[in-house]
Amino acid sequence: MSARRQARLLVIAASLLGRLPWSWLYRLGDALAALWRWRDARESRVARRNLELAFPGLETGQRDALHRRILRTTARQALETLKLWTRPPAANLALLRERHGEDLYDAALAAGRGVIVAAPHFGNWELLNQWLASRGPIAIVYRPPESAVGDEFLQQVRGVDNVRQVRAEGPAVRQLWKVLKDGGAVGILPDQQPKAGDGEFAPFFGVQALTMTLLSRLAERTGAPVLLAWCERIDGGPGFALHVEPAPAAIADPDPQAAVDCLNREVERIARRDPAQYQWTYKRYTLRPPGSGEANPYVKR
Repeated sequence: MSARRQARLLVIAASLLGRLPWSWLYRLGDALAALWRWRDARESRVARRNLELAFPGLETGQRDALHRRILRTTARQALETLKLWTRPPAANLALLRERHGEDLYDAALAAGRGVIVAAPHFGNWELLNQWLASRGPIAIVYRPPESAVGDEFLQQVRGVDNVRQVRAEGPAVRQLWKVLKDGGAVGILPDQQPKAGDGEFAPFFGVQALTMTLLSRLAERTGAPVLLAWCERIDGGPGFALHVEPAPAAIADPDPQAAVDCLNREVERIARRDPAQYQWTYKRYTLRPPGSGEANPYVKR
């Protein structure tokens, strides 16, 4: 069976799951989180290690409580996203109970100089993608899964009107450059670890993390403004608050070190709004600064 057909079957399965009422979906997510914790699954192990690194001052009980909240929020967000992917975007946008800074994005887009949206892994970034697409065409940078079926699945579920998915590979820079020079919009998840040599190390929650320079290079060379944006879950869901803010000028500093320092400060500021809504199940710190002597912190010792 071709990857396309297999992906289509996954979309159908996601659609069936997405028909569950929100309350049922969240209960299922809570059960999944409990299973992760009970089995010490990858999600549980990575989140626990990240909390040890990012919040070393927390007492054991506090860290354990935050770990539970993170797993529950992560599981709910995963199932929530399947529902968002398989419903009409208009129905999903009705979940935005609050909208802050919407006019900033519209004005930046209307100025014709292009606009870069920096969207951390906070809240529900897939709902943010659909809001951005509702304002006009946007090119979204993504890291394709290793599985061809998984990649095809993403193409199908994210393939709403106005969304163009750009693989985070060599040709991506040229594609994004053209979009911005033509006055278009580009969306980037700025807190993914790039490949060695494609970024600079900068503090993130007090730990050196290899950070992409792609965003700052695009901003500095095209003059396109950078906006920070996220959809924050409120009242336990399924309601959300949209936030759009201008990024500090330093995020486009010609000095790549100054730029990534600024970028990480802003992502950390957003994540600290509610740490449980941030994606702590991602191995953010695997690559260590050259010459530091530090080992991959996720390798079992």
